[in-house]
Amino acid sequence: MRKYIILTLLMAMLMAPATMDARKKKDKKMEKRGVNIEQVTDVEQPMREIAITHPAQQLYGEWDIVTMRKKKVYSLERAYLYLDFAGGNKVYGNNGCNTINGTFQLSGNNLKFNDFVSTEESCHNVTNEKTIMHTLADVRRYTLQSQYNAQYLNLMNSKGTVIMVLKRHNLDAMNGAWLVKEIDSENVTDKGMRVVIDAVMQTIHGDTGCNIINGIITLDPTKDMAIQFEDLRSSENECEQIENETALLLALESTESCKRVNQNEMALLDNKGSIVIVLQRINLR
Repeated sequence: MRKYIILTLLMAMLMAPATMDARKKKDKKMEKRGVNIEQVTDVEQPMREIAITHPAQQLYGEWDIVTMRKKKVYSLERAYLYLDFAGGNKVYGNNGCNTINGTFQLSGNNLKFNDFVSTEESCHNVTNEKTIMHTLADVRRYTLQSQYNAQYLNLMNSKGTVIMVLKRHNLDAMNGAWLVKEIDSENVTDKGMRVVIDAVMQTIHGDTGCNIINGIITLDPTKDMAIQFEDLRSSENECEQIENETALLLALESTESCKRVNQNEMALLDNKGSIVIVLQRINLR
């Protein structure tokens, strides 16, 4: 019996390295296929409370609806709210299918939505849409938190229970006018090639040095710094160096995310994390 146990242990020790090598080879194959292999860690950054000092500044802008009554929100359209203090405490957005507009009352940590009106598109997820509207009607208070540089707006009912969580997309750094400095690691010599990005209205406009381009921006609230440029259209003038414009459009279409290079530069990355465009901030008159 003792010999059998020792033999079993020796066999296990011999097979362990082979098993580990097989796992490594499998991971490499998965990486080559474009499958994202995440490293699991026990360390998670905790939520940090944000003090409400200037509500009009801290709450202003667009917030994606990510959870409702402790369940993730999945919808045909991106569900979000835009809190507009400049327009007289107006709120507008989308409930997952229809465009909504209304008003809100804010006093300290107290928040209440009123007078919502909605378009009347028929939706497959009508139950989810109605639940969002009913949940918004129950909102009475709010708190702000942050985690991994993203901000969360917790909406609570009169009992203090969190009934909806919204997340602010962290792409404010992309807003503004940019000079196209590099495309696919090649310096751009044409100083007339530039774009204007509005992450709030989700639009992009630009000048390729020959044509005017326009497009829309798609944001993924489940991923940090995720941004995509779609429906890009050109004014289609004939140009001597049309290949520069083509390179820009292809690079924009391949963009999946962005990251800050330094105080004045942002990089656009493809789905493999490779930099396809480097933008340099400029001031337009």
